[in-house]
Amino acid sequence: MPGGAQTERVDPAGALRDAGRIALIAFALFLPLIGFLTGVDGSNQLVLTTRWPLLFALVAVVAACRFFYRVTITPWLAQRASQPARPVPAWRQVFAKWFIPGAIGFVIAYPLIIYFTVGPGGGQKWIDNFGVQILIYMMLGWGLNIVVGLAGLLDLGYVAFYAVGAYSYALLAKTFGFSFWILLPLAGVLSSFWGILLGFPVLRLRGDYLAIVTLAFGEIIRLILINWVALTNGYAGIIGIPRPSFFGIPFNANDDGFAAVFGLPFSPIYRVMFLYYLILALGLVTCFVTVRLRRLPIGRAWEALREDEIACRALGINTTNTKLTAFAMGAMFAGFAGSFFAAREAFISPESFTFIESATILSIVVLGGMGSQIGVAIAAIVMIGGTEILRELDFLKDIFGQTFDPTQYRMLLFGFALVVIMIWRPRGLIATREPSVFLKERKTISAEMVKEGRG
Repeated sequence: MPGGAQTERVDPAGALRDAGRIALIAFALFLPLIGFLTGVDGSNQLVLTTRWPLLFALVAVVAACRFFYRVTITPWLAQRASQPARPVPAWRQVFAKWFIPGAIGFVIAYPLIIYFTVGPGGGQKWIDNFGVQILIYMMLGWGLNIVVGLAGLLDLGYVAFYAVGAYSYALLAKTFGFSFWILLPLAGVLSSFWGILLGFPVLRLRGDYLAIVTLAFGEIIRLILINWVALTNGYAGIIGIPRPSFFGIPFNANDDGFAAVFGLPFSPIYRVMFLYYLILALGLVTCFVTVRLRRLPIGRAWEALREDEIACRALGINTTNTKLTAFAMGAMFAGFAGSFFAAREAFISPESFTFIESATILSIVVLGGMGSQIGVAIAAIVMIGGTEILRELDFLKDIFGQTFDPTQYRMLLFGFALVVIMIWRPRGLIATREPSVFLKERKTISAEMVKEGRG
């Protein structure tokens, strides 16, 4: 091999035995989850049914993937690790230079492309379910990236700030009749306040202990929303939340509505496109502020805290204020997203703010690469967009039966994606990291100098 690289010898028999072991493990795990299905018959009696074809098909897929990995991927990884570092190709430098402007231009033109391609009828689904939904989680991922990616503080209760922003907007809008544009910054301020309240008790905690406390905080907020019925209406939620308007012009079919004012035929897609550009603007502001904060002293303090808290204190950095600012800034952006979510749905309930939402947002940050804005955006597109695509795979019902629902296996796919990332790119999709400040020229940070790996 060139450069002295040695190819690892492939052992098909060993790979087959390993695939058999993995198949047994997969069978044991999938048997109670997929092999058996409980339901209720006409007499309201519990009925247990089996899904053996689906179970054995999934086990066979897992075994085949493991065999393929041992035969092809493992030798390739060994060969790749033994090769010396290569210079970055010219096409990658050009691609990296124009990727961000091209991506911003595409997301700006996306609703118009869908509108003129699919039309108002089908375009509403693609703009709302894919565009708006992805941008909400992208904004949440960028907000959590401040806490987890930059400051290195593991937060498992991030959805609590999301809920505070949503309920703040809903309650204040319905009680006092304030407009969306007044309540949007107010919801961010209130969420930031709760972020500071969370930060105070956990200033001395790190690692697993911090994760447990933040997880408990998220559950406390959810239980308050459920049990404080007089304020939040409990499980029933809040309905009739006022929607945002376009400079005072509502999106309805009346004579003073958006379509009538501008002489357009009435269609719900105008409101969806307005919401898309609204959350796009909020997301771009979140990304811009985060990038600018990284270059300020507070941003460098976050990164110093992430790499080594003891050294951070030795440098004279106030770690208390550093942690509080990280929690406050991350919570503020979650509050913005929560207020937008409440205005978009016009209905919220505690079921929208469960732990699974925090896990999803954290998975987006981890998969994308902690500290990487572009990585978080790509991970949000893959995870949230992939979930929405699962809803369109109706042909799978012809294979696995009419009762098969692909969306039920969303978390299984999330787990599979996390395993693949841990094997393929342990530091996330975007593993490289540029220094926030530099002298004369940017240089790659060595793996030994960065906690999460190569810069």
